[in-house]
Amino acid sequence: MEYMHASLPVEHNMLCFDDTPALATPDLHQQVLRTDVSGMPLEWINHNEAARLICLERVAYSLGGIIYTLRGGINAITGQQSTLAINAILATQGQHPISHLFSKDYTPPLSNRALFKRDQNLCLYCGLRFQDRDLSRDHVNPVSKGGVDTWGNVVAACKRCNNHKAGRTPEQSGMQLLAIPFVPTHAEYVYLQGRRILADQMDFLLTHFPRNSLLRERVKQAAKQAD
Repeated sequence: MEYMHASLPVEHNMLCFDDTPALATPDLHQQVLRTDVSGMPLEWINHNEAARLICLERVAYSLGGIIYTLRGGINAITGQQSTLAINAILATQGQHPISHLFSKDYTPPLSNRALFKRDQNLCLYCGLRFQDRDLSRDHVNPVSKGGVDTWGNVVAACKRCNNHKAGRTPEQSGMQLLAIPFVPTHAEYVYLQGRRILADQMDFLLTHFPRNSLLRERVKQAAKQAD
């Protein structure tokens, strides 16, 4: 089958959990959430990888709305065009090549993009929201004082607040930290890696967040503000 283009995503599935409005045209960059057969979130994949897994019969079951209908060639006998529907969530069979990283002791890699999303693009000193380009990674306990570059010691900070704090602790600089930094679980990290997360994908991911997840509360608050 030759995959030509994607059809318009279904209407009920175009609610996005970010600041980007839903597009009115087909978006080939919309990600599909891949899980293992037990439902554990693994990663985000594109429509080509999703189609490959379906054609290889690696998909055990699918969930969520149909976000792509890929169209192939015309059958010479029936005259019908072949199609392949791709849902928002695909549960795949077999062992993932990096499944050993999904244990409870796994610490996700730290990146500015994931950090800023963890902190909802807020400066955790002044409380204002910024674009990624206007944020920086601040070490709560400065590196110059023995602080480490880990999830538990970094927060998003606007450049003004970061410059004012400089190589001091919040207490030394007279600045209040608005939230405690934390290490995301693997499921939370999958969320942080998502670009345009659809409603059914977000609902699914939330079921894998810890009950006491700080990120769960932040996501719910953001959703209420968006309504």
